[in-house]
Amino acid sequence: MFNAQYFRTFITLVETGSFTRTARHLEMTQPGVSQHVRKLEQYLDKPLLERQGRRFTLTEAGRRAYDYGLRLFAEHEQFRHSLDDDALDTGECRIASPGSVGLMFYPYILGQQQMSPGLTVSYSFAFSHEIVSDVLAGRHDLGIVTEPIRHPELNCSLWHQEPLCLVVPADFAGTSLTELMGIGFINYSDGVNHAGALLRSNFPDEFRTMSQFRRQGFTNEVGMVLDAVARGLGFTVVSRLVLETSPWQRQVKELDLPVIEHETLHLVSRTGTKIPRRYARLLEGFREQRMRERFGHGDIASLP
Repeated sequence: MFNAQYFRTFITLVETGSFTRTARHLEMTQPGVSQHVRKLEQYLDKPLLERQGRRFTLTEAGRRAYDYGLRLFAEHEQFRHSLDDDALDTGECRIASPGSVGLMFYPYILGQQQMSPGLTVSYSFAFSHEIVSDVLAGRHDLGIVTEPIRHPELNCSLWHQEPLCLVVPADFAGTSLTELMGIGFINYSDGVNHAGALLRSNFPDEFRTMSQFRRQGFTNEVGMVLDAVARGLGFTVVSRLVLETSPWQRQVKELDLPVIEHETLHLVSRTGTKIPRRYARLLEGFREQRMRERFGHGDIASLP
């Protein structure tokens, strides 16, 4: 039968190198220590020690049992701490978002995980309807979506806004809507909605619908849409997060527009579920970082 105490005794024995010191450290008798080791060897059906009088060395099975025992107790401690909803730097975070925010938010979270080894992150890139379904099914604790969600089993709240950018090829010299129509539009999952909102605000007398624009292509991966723009195949409208993380940002340029529109990001979670504080720490930290990068100061407002 599996017994974690046998592993604990064996780990202590390996680290002290002495049955006597192990017994003293664990407040056991020396025969008790020997019995635990024998029981563990019987359970694993392998000798763990090569004994030479009072001294011993580890067999190959013993070295592997020691390594496994260390992992076992480390995972146990991590699990125990993960049950504390108030812990900021331990436990698992299960998050899903569109690529537009995930391209920058996921690397930010990885940086936080490096500083907090007790934190683990499962991050999925998905479309909004998939995120909603997965949150409802319990596959994610928290989802980030680009439209407000109304559902009796979900909480939805405003989290963050990023400016939308009209992005054209680097050698594009035009500024008018007619000239944009001339090069055509590169679409992606949220492309029509984002482009329509930005163009309607900045060209109110000329813009009617996105059907005015020749479609030059589509990709379901927003992180790749600027590749087409960089090749001169058309223009698009993306979140500033996408532009700032794109490997093609030097091959494209953003057109200056008088009216700013935003991609608005919302948080969704199951109704009645308490989201642990470690999520709020990640969300607030990322938003404050974005405020400093854009405006030179953090956003001191509390999380909606």
